[in-house]
Amino acid sequence: MEELPECPVCLQNYDDENAIPRVLSCGHTICEACLVHLPPRFPNTIRCPACTQLVKYSPNQGPSSLPKNIDLLRISLQQPQHSSSSQKSNQRSSINDEYAYSSKFWSDEFYAAWKDWILPHDAVSVTEDGVGRFNSSSKGRVCFGVNRTVSLAPIVTLSSVTDSKFKFSYVAWVIKCLEGMNEVVGEGLGLILEASVRQSRLCRVYGLWSEVVGGSLYLVCERQCGRVLEKFGGLMNEGGLDSDKDVFYSFAMIAKGVIEAVIGLNLEGLVAGCLGISCFCFDELGGVCIDLNEVLLMGRKIMDQVSGGTDDEPSHESMCTECLDLENELFVSPEVLSKFLNKRVVNPESGDSRYPIGYGSDVWSLACVLLRLLIGNELPQITFEMSEGNGFDISASYISWVEKVSSVLEEKIGFEYLSLKQTLCKCLDINPENRPDVVDLRKSIQDLLVKHQFVFLGNSELTVKRNNTGHPVTLAKLCQLLEESSKDPREHELQAKEDGGQPNILQGAENISDEEFTASLSQGMIELKDLQGHLGCITGLAVGGGYLFSSSFDKTVRVWSLQDFSHLHTFRGHENKVMALVYVDDEEQLCISGDSGGGIFVWGIDAPLSQDPLRKWYEQKDWRFSGIHSLTAFGNLLYTGSGDRTIKAWSLKDGTLMCTMDGHKSVVSTLSVCDEVLYSGSWDGTVRLWSLNDHIPLAVLGEDLPGEIKSILAITAGRDLLVAAYENGCIKVWRNDVFLSSKTLHNGAIFAMSLQGKWLYTGGWDKNVNIQELSGDELELTVNTFGSIPSGSVVTAILCSQGKLYVGYGDKSIKVYRAK
Repeated sequence: MEELPECPVCLQNYDDENAIPRVLSCGHTICEACLVHLPPRFPNTIRCPACTQLVKYSPNQGPSSLPKNIDLLRISLQQPQHSSSSQKSNQRSSINDEYAYSSKFWSDEFYAAWKDWILPHDAVSVTEDGVGRFNSSSKGRVCFGVNRTVSLAPIVTLSSVTDSKFKFSYVAWVIKCLEGMNEVVGEGLGLILEASVRQSRLCRVYGLWSEVVGGSLYLVCERQCGRVLEKFGGLMNEGGLDSDKDVFYSFAMIAKGVIEAVIGLNLEGLVAGCLGISCFCFDELGGVCIDLNEVLLMGRKIMDQVSGGTDDEPSHESMCTECLDLENELFVSPEVLSKFLNKRVVNPESGDSRYPIGYGSDVWSLACVLLRLLIGNELPQITFEMSEGNGFDISASYISWVEKVSSVLEEKIGFEYLSLKQTLCKCLDINPENRPDVVDLRKSIQDLLVKHQFVFLGNSELTVKRNNTGHPVTLAKLCQLLEESSKDPREHELQAKEDGGQPNILQGAENISDEEFTASLSQGMIELKDLQGHLGCITGLAVGGGYLFSSSFDKTVRVWSLQDFSHLHTFRGHENKVMALVYVDDEEQLCISGDSGGGIFVWGIDAPLSQDPLRKWYEQKDWRFSGIHSLTAFGNLLYTGSGDRTIKAWSLKDGTLMCTMDGHKSVVSTLSVCDEVLYSGSWDGTVRLWSLNDHIPLAVLGEDLPGEIKSILAITAGRDLLVAAYENGCIKVWRNDVFLSSKTLHNGAIFAMSLQGKWLYTGGWDKNVNIQELSGDELELTVNTFGSIPSGSVVTAILCSQGKLYVGYGDKSIKVYRAK
């Protein structure tokens, strides 16, 4: 059955009551009901939903003043109505994502997951002695005090590309480091951050911080002044527990706090894997907590000792000629050490790796910490002897060490505390399955306190999954993964390109899209070419027809090849400084330039390139005249912004003046066209909008904004976004003509700007090209600084096109950049 004509917006069949077809001046037909509900951006004007052309209607009658489409209405009324015809199996979306193609450096989900944990660059200061201090009043989800001492643990360091011209912003570098981590490290780090908020037994974590862009990313934790070993350590050295009941009480209470701190860690799905006395400290209220940074640093210490303190992989032969002595403050379970050794020894069967890492691993390390508190320096040190056939004989070394510990305990602990000795020795069993749970260890301490009629607080109504069940994240193992993540995942790809001897860096670059260009910025940026030849400041750049065009104060327009950026031709004829440049591809391909004397030259770009312009004309001069300052084109019309405060529309065919638009109070410095709207920016600090259909004014932006009036030097428009750049270094952003945001980007005037999707490129007086990402929704917009390209000269022109960034400078040069 033939389908009836329907409205392209609401998909309803046309009729003479509810869906009356109305013909717009652009030729499209929309039902009257949809036209009534379309939001009017400008007075008595609607935008066609099909082609976005602006359509005027009578101010008194509204959309009903538009003519009916009689032919469509007749067809709709002659055919019988079927309810099924209005139901479509494939519904068409009425809303398009304007920037769906724009590649983001980070996804919204990834940025939202980490943004609250990224500390500002000035939140942490490092003193000369290497001590860090947190000096921000608040950050993230928890408020902290100021001027607190912090500990810094390096999380990841990405190798920067030395030949990159691109410099990341601080936040972009932190996100790059986070993206460089593998999935296991990212999940583990996320667990640590979340656990620090929920668990009072963990030292407070402020967040993530990097000292410099290109340096390491640190986990910032609060450093507690009172370490457990400093307040209680080795008190049993001079006698057994029977010698002083108060000493045992002190030990039991501290031991109970240490155990509960480990329980808090395990309840968050985290396993330390190795512990030491330095991992535990007292908080302001006297409670024992774990310093997560110290746990990570301890894991690195063990890695350094196992690897011999070098980054190179030790050979099996060299490791079989020495003994491995772990520091007496590092306590690592057999199964964890085995995993470390398997990473470092050529023979993967060396060591004892048959037991998995789990919560039982912390029971072993925890028992060692309690023994260190209990008997002090008399705790024997573990030494792993070599076995020529099997490398490190971990099992034999551990069993021998446990026997020594048991012997020392018999001397230090009286018969009354025999149960404590048995429990601690059981925690040191080589098999994690035979060790008691950490909750059972706490219960044994509590039972001793009850037996001796000591008062204590706490309960044992807790359950921690045993050993390897539940797949906890092991912090000691995380250290190995962090080391593996310290290299940029793209480094191998870059190295492969270098090894392959890429013949010409220009080859293959011409097919890179703008989307791929912005997506590749995180890999850095290289200078592709430095174009020399102009004798004056660069004033304009344009790309088209296989050429790059550049204008300059030297009164010329140069033509460059986009294949190898060689100089092909120079257009001469201007008697004054060339101020603006535009490429037109309508009925014919043209390059048009305007100068400070009012001259407008139209150049043909068909090969061979001619020295003479196809046509030229001059603006009429009067006492206010100061030449052409800006150019843009639409269809067969050229628009010029002039020093006489007007915008003029010229016919490209013969240079006839078609229209003059008045309204600005100073020089019209910049022009832009988007969706059949002409935008003009002026030194008077305002942006005016004009209809391209009849050249009548639509709106004025910026005149009602608070603050001192600053000259607008550049504007750029893309779909519903309008960005204006000012002489004081700030930008202002409007969406659908509603002001959203203002931000200072440069130290000094912004002379040039280019917008590609959500990526904004700006340059100016401070000699930097800054790259920002515009993100947000209809109600809010955020300008995220992504990075910059430092240079030695003022930036005067910017163009992002065909996967490359073209930048013109005040020192007469043009540089071409490409993402790695």
